[in-house]
Amino acid sequence: MRVARTSNSFSGGTTAIHDPGAPRRAGDGAIERFCISCPCASLDSVRDALRVRHCSRRTEHAYLGWIRRYILFHGKRHPAEIGAAEVSRFLSTLAVEGRVSASTQNQALAALLFLYRRVLGVDLPWLDDLVRAARPHRLPVVLSREEVRAVLLALRGTVRLICVLLYGSGLRLLEGARLRVKDLDFRANQITVRCGKGDRDRVSLLPATAQPALQRHLERVRLQHERDLGAGAGWVEVPHALGRKYPNAGREWPWQWVFPATRTYFEPVTRQRRRHHLHETAIQRAVHRAVREVGLTKPATCHTFRHSFATHLLEDGYDIRTVQELLGHRDVRTTMIYTHVLNRGPAGVRSPLDGLAGEIRGPARTLTGSDARRYADIACSVTRLKGRRGADGKLGND
Repeated sequence: MRVARTSNSFSGGTTAIHDPGAPRRAGDGAIERFCISCPCASLDSVRDALRVRHCSRRTEHAYLGWIRRYILFHGKRHPAEIGAAEVSRFLSTLAVEGRVSASTQNQALAALLFLYRRVLGVDLPWLDDLVRAARPHRLPVVLSREEVRAVLLALRGTVRLICVLLYGSGLRLLEGARLRVKDLDFRANQITVRCGKGDRDRVSLLPATAQPALQRHLERVRLQHERDLGAGAGWVEVPHALGRKYPNAGREWPWQWVFPATRTYFEPVTRQRRRHHLHETAIQRAVHRAVREVGLTKPATCHTFRHSFATHLLEDGYDIRTVQELLGHRDVRTTMIYTHVLNRGPAGVRSPLDGLAGEIRGPARTLTGSDARRYADIACSVTRLKGRRGADGKLGND
C-alpha cells in the first residue's frame, strides 16, 4: 500500500495519508484539508515555536493536544476567524460539560494564548480579557513516618530503591527516574537534580541509609551496561546537542541511567541501540499496589513521598528556607503549605468538646442550685431577644 506523508497536520506531527479504505483516526481527513488551506497554523509551526523557547516535552505535548481539540471543537475553522466568544465557549464547555479542574482549564487557556500570540502573531485586546479559573487551595496528602515505613516495606526491588530516594531526598517522580550515575556524590552525600521543574538544577541530600543498597544496585547496572556494550548497544540519550559535541558520551558510564529500563530500543535517527530509564508508570503502579496492600485510606501516590519529606523535616525543626532549597521552590510561600502539620493548625488546637468528654460519657443529671438558675437566666434572655426581633423586624448590628 502506498503511503504519502504531510507535515501540515493538527494530529501531532507528520501524518500518514493512506489509500482510500484504510483505517484512519476520526477527523484526520478534515484536519489535513484544513492545514493545507492554513499551513501557517500547522502543529509543526506550534512545535517549532515551543522548541525555540526550550519548553519541556510535556508542555509541548499538552499544548499540541489542546490546540488540536480547539480546532476540532470549532469545526476546523481558522483560529484567526475565531473571536473571544468562541474561545470562552470552548473553555466553558471544558468546565461545565467536561468538569475539568481549574488547573486543566488554565492550561487549555495558556495553549490558546500561545497559539494566537506566538504562532499566529495575533495580539488582540480580548485575549487579556479572558477569565482564568481560580485555583482552589488544596492541602497535600502527607503520610506519617509509620505509614511511609509500611509502604516502603511493601515495595520490592528497584521500585523500592527509587521510592526511598523520593522520600529521603524529596525528589519528584521524574527527577528520580532520570537520575544519571554522574549525579550521585557519595562522598558529599549529595544528589544533583538536573533539569528539574522549570528546567532548573538543584542539590539535594543523599540519605546515608540508602547508600549501601544504591551502591549494590549500581554494580548490577554497570555489569548490564558492559554486556550491552559487548552486544553493540549501551547508548543512552544525552541532552540537547551534547551528542554532537561529545559523540561517545552516550556510551560512557557517567551518563548512564541509575534506574535503566529492562529493554532496549532502536533510535532510527542516530541508528543506535539505546536503553531508556525506567518508565514512571511502572513506579506508579507499584506504589498504588503497595498502598492498597498496606490498607491505607489516604490517596497516596509517588508525589506523597515528597510531601512527607518536607513535612517531616519541618516537624524536626529544620528552617523553612532550607526545606525550600531542598525542594527547589522558587517562592517560600509554596513551601509554607507544609506548615499546616506544625502546632499552628487544627492539630495544635484542643477541641472544647474534649473538655466535656467525661460529662458527656457520664449518666444524665438534673440541674440544681446555681446551674439551674444560670440556665434559667439564659432562657429568659433568649425569650426577650426573640420578642424584640418580632416587634422591630431586626436585631441591632448582628
